[in-house]
Amino acid sequence: MVDRRRVPCVGGIVTDADGRVLLVRRGQEPAIGTWSIPGGRVEQGEDDAAATAREVLEETGLVVRVAEHVGTVERDAPDGSVYLIQDYRCHPVEGADPAAVVAGDDAADVGWFSSEEIRSLDCAPGLVEALTVWQVLPPGPPRSLSPGQPQARG
Repeated sequence: MVDRRRVPCVGGIVTDADGRVLLVRRGQEPAIGTWSIPGGRVEQGEDDAAATAREVLEETGLVVRVAEHVGTVERDAPDGSVYLIQDYRCHPVEGADPAAVVAGDDAADVGWFSSEEIRSLDCAPGLVEALTVWQVLPPGPPRSLSPGQPQARG
């Protein structure tokens, strides 16, 4: 078996006061055109919290406070490596206007979505399942699991 290079990445699970989740429509591969949580690669010298806050800001214009680790997923990268993604719960900082989010960086669109709306969107593979396992979304109708399903919280 080939040991593929693991690329450290982060994602920010941002919720608003109404329980909606902030999603971006991916403007680049992998999963271009699908909805996902904002995130990306951890840069040299960054810790996960700094990388998560930076990625959310770059992709949505929203300043957040990074809270607890929620879960981990692995996704195949276009170059054959594996993205090792650490996802963190995030909250808009005091004074930030959640209504003022704007797609930036590699996001094609951005928006706040309820659990029901998320289940009806064309989401990145495994997103709905991961958010359900991590109890970000309440249980819903069964969906088929895709490869690389989420690992339980740790």
